[in-house]
Amino acid sequence: MITHHIPDDLLMGYAAGGLSEAFDLVVASHVSLNDDARARLSSFEALGGAVLEGAETAELADDSFEATMARIMGTAPADTVREEAKAPARHATFPKCLRDYVGGDTDAVQWRPVGMGVKQAVLPTGDGEATARLLYIPAGQAMPDHGHNGVEVTLVLQGAFIDEDGRFARGDIEVATQETEHTPVADIGEDCICLVVTDAPLRFNGLLPKIAQKILRI
Repeated sequence: MITHHIPDDLLMGYAAGGLSEAFDLVVASHVSLNDDARARLSSFEALGGAVLEGAETAELADDSFEATMARIMGTAPADTVREEAKAPARHATFPKCLRDYVGGDTDAVQWRPVGMGVKQAVLPTGDGEATARLLYIPAGQAMPDHGHNGVEVTLVLQGAFIDEDGRFARGDIEVATQETEHTPVADIGEDCICLVVTDAPLRFNGLLPKIAQKILRI
């Protein structure tokens, strides 16, 4: 049962098309696993449609159709992300929108070791505004104590982790801000896999994580 839900501001940003591709990906993945979030998103999209219906029309440039189609063709992954948020994933660890980025499910991930048995895979969102990565944490393993220079959104896809804000299991989402200091620990019993999106580097308290930070792009 999902107990940590996505905040309304992220859902509204997603519905309005105002998020970066990396944040679109984590929102769509959460929505595909969460009936409540999917219903809330539908209400925001309906509200946005009503606002548009009442808006004044604007003159369009002669090449607006061609420009729009070119933009669509250049952002196909993000468009796919938004479509797949409408349908839940039932038979895989990753929702379909995430499998499209990875090229498959967990067995298709190109993991890179980062130490202590932890592995990561940076995903090719390519927008430059935020970074999306898959994080694999062995059961019982603690992550380094850290803070944040921006926003970090973490979605649990397998297993669970525990930190100062509680226990987060499959489908749960945690939003960390610059005020957040935590030490996530993968719960015992099953290795934890998360989708993590950040818009700024983390703020580590230990020396070794600080040294590795630039190499690992965290």
